[in-house]
Amino acid sequence: MSTPGIGADQRADSRAGGSSGTFRKIGDGAANVAIREPGRFFAMCLDTGRAVFRRPFQWREFIEQAWFIVSVTVVPTMLVAIPFGGVLSLQVGGLIRQLGAQSYTGATAVVAIVREASPLVTSLLVAGAAGSAMCADIGSRKIREEIDAMEVLGINPLQRLVVPRTLACAFVALFLNGLVSVVGLLGGYFFNVVLQDGTPGAYLASFNAIAQLPDLVQAEIKAFMFGITAGLVAAYKGLNAKGGPKGVGDAVNQTVVITFMLLFVENFIISMLYSQFVPAKGM
Repeated sequence: MSTPGIGADQRADSRAGGSSGTFRKIGDGAANVAIREPGRFFAMCLDTGRAVFRRPFQWREFIEQAWFIVSVTVVPTMLVAIPFGGVLSLQVGGLIRQLGAQSYTGATAVVAIVREASPLVTSLLVAGAAGSAMCADIGSRKIREEIDAMEVLGINPLQRLVVPRTLACAFVALFLNGLVSVVGLLGGYFFNVVLQDGTPGAYLASFNAIAQLPDLVQAEIKAFMFGITAGLVAAYKGLNAKGGPKGVGDAVNQTVVITFMLLFVENFIISMLYSQFVPAKGM
């Protein structure tokens, strides 16, 4: 004969235990996202920074990765830069014409394309094309236990794989940023002068009036930092891939999303510092 209430108490305890277990899992997941993962990523960044100065440097791997990044990003970068510069010129040119200041279209091209659009377009393409491929390559090596085999043989995976790939991303991003700037400005000039009946002299005069060398330097610094970030995030997710091919696919998706988020944060910080410490050039 069972005692009344014991079964109910046990069911209540099991429900309470299930609820506490659920909250515990949620808390562990939040702590992992907020503390553990950023800490591990920061530790890998420090280890990679130390590995940069170790010898020998993997020049062959660096050149191969740089050529691969160029081969998969140059044409898409140009194809994106042309309509990007055209859309900016059409939208901004129409607004400026309504305000009666059409002669300042070239000045807006400097601010919009050189300072902001070029490094962002470059970084997004490097992260989307090169970063995803890098993560897939390192992640496939991880699930095939090649990374563990390298460590057993005394080879540092960061020095052998991560350093040349990350530096290749940053190196190529510098040149892609210049390419995007040139193509974007040419596209903006074409759309403003040919399609909107602008004056070539006024476009170039306002461009020269507001353009300054620190604008290009800031854009190159952004592109370099964005390339480093894309390479490090791709390497971290690839080195921590697990669960077979599905885990590699998940790592690639996470790489693209996380990189995009970090790029926009870095872009805001660098732009804010630039506006604070570099005075604007007057018209």
